Formats: sequence, structure tokens, C-alpha cells
Amino acid sequence: MDDVFRALGDPSRRLLLDRLNERNGQTLRELCAGLGMARQSVTKHLAILEAANLVTTVRRGREKLHFLNAVPINEIAERWISRYDQDRVRALADLKRALEGTPMSDRGFVYTTYIKTTPELLWQALTDPAFTMRYWGVAFETDWRPGSEITLRLKESGAEIKDPAQVVLESEPCRRLSYTWHTFTREWAETYGLSEEYRARIADEPRSKVTFDIERDGDVVKLTVTHDGFEQDSAVLGAVSEGWPHILANLKTMLETGEPLVEETREDK
Repeated sequence: MDDVFRALGDPSRRLLLDRLNERNGQTLRELCAGLGMARQSVTKHLAILEAANLVTTVRRGREKLHFLNAVPINEIAERWISRYDQDRVRALADLKRALEGTPMSDRGFVYTTYIKTTPELLWQALTDPAFTMRYWGVAFETDWRPGSEITLRLKESGAEIKDPAQVVLESEPCRRLSYTWHTFTREWAETYGLSEEYRARIADEPRSKVTFDIERDGDVVKLTVTHDGFEQDSAVLGAVSEGWPHILANLKTMLETGEPLVEETREDK
């Protein structure tokens, strides 16, 4: 937390976070444009923000993309702001809404969190149907081999969601997992009370993919979730960006305490 406050104490670093909040997933060159700061200075500020876990980076070919990571600021909001009468913090309302937002851009969604667990237990939590059913409300049934199909079983209705394009893309145990995103069937929509109009709209979008990168960091594990492959103005991107923080908070709490925040969570839409 000290690192977060120190990082936020510099106006130049707050400006960089503001720019990522406006448009996430920018390169160093894009962030430098129009700032009036030397490239070296921007690089140093980004390194401090990354060390405080306020910025996370993803390599795409030769480019290094920077994403705002809302996790530490969410923790600040939950620890202090939520304890006060709303009337007393009315002046902070706009800031609070920004802090509670999730990192999103036209390129995709990136979220980083640190969990006090082991890579082995985190891998089990991501792949074992009994685990995912507890904190997500969805069981993923597959052998987790690249190319294998995935069957989703929904806890709320018991419906099974299958599709030949719903497959495992990458699977390196305890290191990296990637698969194509869900198929939006009528059974899925009915389970969560969604209209046929909305279902048809998101079903027409290109199928996206999600990737989990697992990295040991001392006595904790760094988990980076990247959800991409969206078209411009994607309705699915907006929906998963609201759903992922809750799912990952449930995952983190379950691994660290033995119980999720709630026994089950509504499937993100």
C-alpha cells in the first residue's frame, strides 16, 4: 500500500494513469505523445507505477502495451472510502467511480492480481470443475489439451454449453492457460435472464479468447488475465470487463481463506 501511495503522489504519474484510464493498452510512444516529458522520464514513471502494481504490461509482438490495473486502487476505496458516510465523500464521487472502474480498451481487457497461494493450487482452481463451480458458478469440462473442446455446465440451470469452436488454445500447467470464450446459446441466455435480442447481438461478434498467465512472485503468485480478440465497440468486451473483477475477487478469496466471497457468482454477461 505504501508503494501505491508513493506512486500516486506524483502528478506526472497520475497523468499517465489518467491517460490509460481514457484509453488503455497504449505503447510507450503513444503515452509520450503530447506529454512534454522526455521518453526516459516517462519510462521511469511507468516503472514506478508497474512496481506498485498500478500498471501492468503485455507484450504483443515487438510492442509493449501498458494497462491500468485497478486492483490496488480498489483496495484503497474498500479500506477507507467505503467506511465513511456517502455525504462526507460526495466530493470524491467522481474519483471513486473511476477507481472502481475496470481496465478496458479497444484492444481488450487486462487484469493483474496477486494471490497468496502456489502456482499448483491456482492452476487447479482454474481447471478443476469443482473449483470453478464454487467461485464462478460454471464447470469447465475438458482434458485441457490444446485443441480439445470445452463443455460448460452452468450451476444455476444445469445447462450444458457445447460448440466445436469452444476449445483449449494453450495449456502449460502452472504457467499459462488460454481458451476461446463461451458460446452464447439460448440456454445460456435463459439461465441468466437475458433477452434474445441481446443474445443475438453478442453471438454475432467474433469469438474472443482469454489467457491466464501465472508467475510466482516470492510467497505470492501473480495472475494476469488477458481477454482480447474483440471488435470495435464490442458489447462482449463491456460485459466481461464488469464480470472479471468479481470472478477474480472470488477466486482470490477462496484460495486465501478457503471460501469465496459468495458461494456462487452470477456468470458474467
